[in-house]
Amino acid sequence: MAKPLQVPPHGWDKHSIKAELHRQGMTLAKLAELAEMTPNSFSHVWTRPVRKAETAIADFLGVQPKTLWPDRYPIRTSRILSSKYEGLHASQKGRGQPDKVAA
Repeated sequence: MAKPLQVPPHGWDKHSIKAELHRQGMTLAKLAELAEMTPNSFSHVWTRPVRKAETAIADFLGVQPKTLWPDRYPIRTSRILSSKYEGLHASQKGRGQPDKVAA
């Protein structure tokens, strides 16, 4: 029976994740192949979010992705310039009357 995965004392970082993968006989290249990704795209997981790679690594280690990358989860979307939830009035091409009052 496999030993339960222990969280490193300072949390998970690139080196502890890679060390645990190697301890279990897995490399990033093999894991990328199993996830049907290129090893190059898999290596970007250390510098930016790559959800498919994060999920593959976490699944192999038997933990949630948010355990390995707590700063990336929960997934947030930027709403600074989003008019997704606004009506047609938020569009500059709306059919309404122009606003003649300066802001």
